[in-house]
Amino acid sequence: KKIAKLEYEINSPDFWNDKDLAAKKVKKLSELKGRTKEFSDLGDKIDIINELGQSEETEKELGKIEKKIKSLEKLARFSGPHDKSDAILNIHSGAGGVDAQDWAGLLLRMYQKFAESRGWTWKVLDQSFGEQHGIKSATLEISGPYAYGYLKNESGVHRLVRVSSFSAKDLRHTSFALVEVLPEIADFPAGVKIDEKDLKIDTFRSSGPGGQHMQKTESAIRLTHLPTGVTVSVQSERSQAQNKQKAMRILESRLTQKMEEAKVKEISQLKPELASGIEWGNQIRSYVMNPYKLVKDHRTGVETTQIDKVLEGELDLFIES
Repeated sequence: KKIAKLEYEINSPDFWNDKDLAAKKVKKLSELKGRTKEFSDLGDKIDIINELGQSEETEKELGKIEKKIKSLEKLARFSGPHDKSDAILNIHSGAGGVDAQDWAGLLLRMYQKFAESRGWTWKVLDQSFGEQHGIKSATLEISGPYAYGYLKNESGVHRLVRVSSFSAKDLRHTSFALVEVLPEIADFPAGVKIDEKDLKIDTFRSSGPGGQHMQKTESAIRLTHLPTGVTVSVQSERSQAQNKQKAMRILESRLTQKMEEAKVKEISQLKPELASGIEWGNQIRSYVMNPYKLVKDHRTGVETTQIDKVLEGELDLFIES
């Protein structure tokens, strides 16, 4: 049904008016066709094996089929309304000063590596650099099958314990960073619109660590939804119009999620956002480098001493648990 709907939309004369959205729909159509082909191919293989009867070769093929079925069973767990969507991942440094900003930068790299390991693509939409090192905040767009489904439970405070590289006395420091994961929602709820008069639009120069590549034009956009206080910044595109279009799509995703969480049908029913503490007592996962090495998820109890591998993007153990 979804394939038929998308094919109908693609044949519409105004389909390419919004090129960004059109490209996503073409990609989604390709993914859906690939998924249905997986099932039909699996059925064909089982039919052939049934005809061949038992042999060493069919046993090998059965092993491959069993592995594939387990993979499909895992995908069946992604039953949320947005689990198949691309993900918007926001990272904010919290308590811990320069160490926290460095920690936020390490987390950004960790999720980029995780995306690459799955064959997904990523793009930094917005980044605010720390005064000395690391980042104050960043927004990462991650595109791939079930990206949001895999990453949604990474939302929360991540705690790091290590000997600080920025301490003259080599003291052990605890740092915090907040990870927030949103689905990239292509279709805003029917009948619900963001009123332009409710938006505060600021333009600014794209930030960077300095040097010859500093932006000279105010192409970056910051949208603030005044009734709720939700703020979105995008500086990845070359033009102000492109950045505004991308920022609007992220704002729609954020407001859609807030509406679903609050179980309301109108934006006007949403309450302003309250700042949550990015500090001790709120962490979902701890990464300890000193006096021992351990990564532990406080929700599931799953842990590993392979902290270096985790920071290189090996998150499957935690995500699957």
